[in-house]
Amino acid sequence: MPSDREPITINRLRVAYATRRKDIRARLKEFHQVWQTGSDAQLWEEMVYCIFTAGASARMGLRSIEAVRPLLKTGRQQAMTKALIAAGAHRFPNARPEYVVSTRSYLQKSFSMRLRDRLISFSDPCARRDWLAQEPRIKGLGYKESSHFLRNIGFKGYGILDKHIMRSLAELGVIDSPKPPAIRSRYLGIEARMRAFATEAQIDFDELDLVLWSMKTGEILK
Repeated sequence: MPSDREPITINRLRVAYATRRKDIRARLKEFHQVWQTGSDAQLWEEMVYCIFTAGASARMGLRSIEAVRPLLKTGRQQAMTKALIAAGAHRFPNARPEYVVSTRSYLQKSFSMRLRDRLISFSDPCARRDWLAQEPRIKGLGYKESSHFLRNIGFKGYGILDKHIMRSLAELGVIDSPKPPAIRSRYLGIEARMRAFATEAQIDFDELDLVLWSMKTGEILK
């Protein structure tokens, strides 16, 4: 699937959506299946993937997870760094393992890594994401990657406002600037505009995220 370097218009969006809808829905079904059948260890792996993806790329996140998977449960920071360097997997081979080990320590001490129980304890979807993005002992997520994590484990309704989505929304006239939101209020404001646009375009909100991302990257990834 070639990436689309031309500015996105509503007509081109509709064509791309019609073409890719089946694949997009299959991918979202895979995410839902993670929540239905995945263990706490799998949820933790998905969180680590998002920690690695932050400030990098989805592909870099995938390579990094492959490199450190045997270390996710108990591996030390130095061992993760060594594995990342050996695999040439990440451009921040020191900082990201520090985030992973620090976050793991918090999750272990606070609720014995029972991520599923913690996530379903929130009745408010915004509060669930706020916890991930604002808890100082969870390192390296923020609002974009907290949304990414929640989407990848089957939750719906969270906008993943990365550079590709922001550029797409700007080209469509949904927002004025593609500059990524740095504060919560702006993130929520742009997310609300994206949700309103999805309604107007008659495209499911979660499917809109993936079709825009695929138009910019040429892939329907995670």
